Amino acid sequence: MVQDAIKKFPTQFSFQPVVENGPLGAYDQFIVCGMGGSHLAGDLLKMIRPERTLAVHSDYGLPPISEQEIARTLVIASSYSGNTEETLDSYNAARTRGMAVAVISTGGALLQKAQQDGVPYVRLPDTGIQPRQALGFGMRALFALMGDGEALAKSETLTTSLNAEALEAPGKELALRMRGFVPVIYSSWRNSALAYNWKIKFNETGKIPAFYNVLPELNHNEMTGFDVREGTRALSQKFYFVFLKDTADRPRTQKRMAVLERLYRERGLLVEVMPLAGENDLLKMFSSLVLADWAAYHTALGYGAEPEQVPMVEEFKKLILG
Repeated sequence: MVQDAIKKFPTQFSFQPVVENGPLGAYDQFIVCGMGGSHLAGDLLKMIRPERTLAVHSDYGLPPISEQEIARTLVIASSYSGNTEETLDSYNAARTRGMAVAVISTGGALLQKAQQDGVPYVRLPDTGIQPRQALGFGMRALFALMGDGEALAKSETLTTSLNAEALEAPGKELALRMRGFVPVIYSSWRNSALAYNWKIKFNETGKIPAFYNVLPELNHNEMTGFDVREGTRALSQKFYFVFLKDTADRPRTQKRMAVLERLYRERGLLVEVMPLAGENDLLKMFSSLVLADWAAYHTALGYGAEPEQVPMVEEFKKLILG
């Protein structure tokens, strides 16, 4: 199922989102409330639309917001299943405060609430995939709710320009090189959502520990933890660093990444530089993420793990309800 989902991922950008219970008003501030895979599209949208005032809230309730901001703000409650308790709580909190709300979901209690309350919503296709695999659907739904017709048109071109199958071989090769190591993903601050998505894919699909951080901040703290000494060499050698290199980053950030790569290699650390490539921001972003999907998928197979389901998450949910 995971393998098919990755291969078919580009077809998600042909999804035509319909805003039910519309029309929506005009807003210049947005809060995307979601957990796990249901907020990843919001994180990525902040990358390609940095001029938007957009906050991603992954918790119960709502982030602090003044009474003056309420009329300008649309709260978007995103839950792929429609049954995520934190997102349902955010929906209820927004309704209690009289805020404008919209919903993204395949069904469940959240979609039912939206239908009963007359709240605008976009119903996602329920294809049986995991939330983290539905980024294309989620992003196009966000574009629709935010009234971004230009981004909807631009993203639809990924249906033909994004070649998922061609990325399997390099993804598998990366998984083989990383076998036996813990991935650490580094990027610029502007690409932090991309690095975070890579980490999540190794956690959820690959079933391994993985971490991420961003430059330039990590140059002021984390890198000193890898200033290898004889007593710490065994610890440092457990990690495999993946640098997401972007020619669109600030020149000073690019220089920092190059210098850090040299310092790490001099200390015997394993570093892989993964250039971001594509004709536009969306193609660069999703080509990188599909490569990460394949790497995580083949990582799971290499360790004998099941790449699709997340049994520990389900176990945890049952325990907190007990």
